Amino acid sequence: MAEVTFKSIGDVLKLLPTATVIVYEVLTPIVTNTGVCSAAGYKIATGVLLGVCAFFCAFSTFTDSYVGADGKLKYGLVTPGGLLPFTDGDAASRSRDFSGYKLRLSDFVHAAFAVAVFAAVSLLADANTVACFYPSLKDKQKDVVKALPVVVGAVATVVFVVFPPTRHGIGYPPSNTTPDKSALASQQQL
Repeated sequence: MAEVTFKSIGDVLKLLPTATVIVYEVLTPIVTNTGVCSAAGYKIATGVLLGVCAFFCAFSTFTDSYVGADGKLKYGLVTPGGLLPFTDGDAASRSRDFSGYKLRLSDFVHAAFAVAVFAAVSLLADANTVACFYPSLKDKQKDVVKALPVVVGAVATVVFVVFPPTRHGIGYPPSNTTPDKSALASQQQL
């Protein structure tokens, strides 16, 4: 039972936008002028930072990894036709069939929930962002502002546990890091 629980927690952690939230939390005091967005430039800069971070939350769910013929871990973008490797790679990688990595509905669900968690944390739980975009919420509706990110996170956690991720995107390599035997065999034939 403990192994299943730990695997579920690991699956959740793979999809939660932890690194993106950390980057946002580090940069937000700078772009929001510590929550005092008196000039329009601060709001624009904060909006751009939010957009870029949200994009990377979604983008990371559409990446996957594989072990190449050389034994090295390689990454690619998941497309409707299969995996599109980021690097051209060797002849064995070019001849490899990546159709098993096709884009699925679950990829979009995971991306939507990852962005929702990031949005809840960044737009409602970050004091600088709240003070910049909607200062009236700062004092009046503290309970909602504090509770909503927790609720969104809990719902996303349930979705991620019920529908566990199968992708091993950037930053989350597969546990099996031995090279694909068919890729090795095709490389040895060359």
